[in-house]
Amino acid sequence: MELVARLQAFRKRAVQTARLCCGVPDYEAYVKHLREHHPGHKVPSYAEFFRERQEARYKGGGGRCC
Repeated sequence: MELVARLQAFRKRAVQTARLCCGVPDYEAYVKHLREHHPGHKVPSYAEFFRERQEARYKGGGGRCC
């Protein structure tokens, strides 16, 4: 069972890394962080979270390649 748990943990980290490389934020990690460190804050829906992350990434200046 230990091997299965280690493989599952590795897969989870690999998926998270791939998403971050492609610019897809990790909603589950964000919700966990909010609940642990900011319990009084409202947890946004995934759509609200994604929209906020996109606005933060592009700063309203349109798409830019490099």
